[in-house]
Amino acid sequence: MSSRTVAATYPAYRDDIADLVTRRPVPGPGLEQVDPFLFLNHHGPQVYAPNNHGLPFGPHPHRGFETVTFILTGNLAHYDTGGHESVIEAGGVQWMTAGSGLIHAEVSPPSFKQRGGPLEILQLWVNLPSRLKMTAPRYSGVQADGIPAIPLAEGKALLNLIAGEFQGSAGPIHSLTGVFMSTVTLQAGAQVSLPAPRGRSVFLYVVSGQVSVGGTAVKPWHLVTVNDDGDTLAIGASSDAVLLFGHADPIDEPVVAHGPFVMNTRGEIEQAIRDYQAGKFNGDGKLLEVGA
Repeated sequence: MSSRTVAATYPAYRDDIADLVTRRPVPGPGLEQVDPFLFLNHHGPQVYAPNNHGLPFGPHPHRGFETVTFILTGNLAHYDTGGHESVIEAGGVQWMTAGSGLIHAEVSPPSFKQRGGPLEILQLWVNLPSRLKMTAPRYSGVQADGIPAIPLAEGKALLNLIAGEFQGSAGPIHSLTGVFMSTVTLQAGAQVSLPAPRGRSVFLYVVSGQVSVGGTAVKPWHLVTVNDDGDTLAIGASSDAVLLFGHADPIDEPVVAHGPFVMNTRGEIEQAIRDYQAGKFNGDGKLLEVGA
């Protein structure tokens, strides 16, 4: 088995949302997407004071893709018009298939707004192929204790398996498109080899710490793209580090995005806007005052 080489690295650029520290490596200058991975927001790390306003993501619509939210520290309350509600704590993940369309809110629970505390969250958008863009919406919220933590490098690293299979374990999320998704924590000095099957698009973002990928040094807050010249990734940590790591089959279809909608044509975007304005995303309507 051979290790892939690095094609390029892309720094996340700062784009704060209200008082929420936000960095975004994709889309950005020179990188529109890592098909099918469309978008990544890295919120925090930061510490909220007591009696804060919490996260600013009140009710808003989506259609045509999936959102995957990783709660690294703090917690997150989710509500949507499909009737799903949860509060996910640190180490947990929520995976929402917007599909044909729903409205959701991602806000801080009342206890966090009252007491404050540290917060760090990642949100990744994963595209859906045209055949699945109008699939029925669904949602899975998984706490940390429901995510297999697989030791690597003689215990110096852990792969937290969210979707896909690895070393005889399966992640709790069943991806409609066969996405492999994980977070990886490494101690300084750890050396790991991660699966990166040929023909798959690899998504690798350095959340914190300094690492090398295939011998190329990568700083924190950088996204790495790799060449399709091997079937593994050789990663070494020069400091304690956290990575977001996944891979998926590229969709290779036109992408037309407008705000919270991602479709294949401009006409489909216009239809999504009309459907939203007509109340077709509202479900039971119970969400509409959440986060106001």
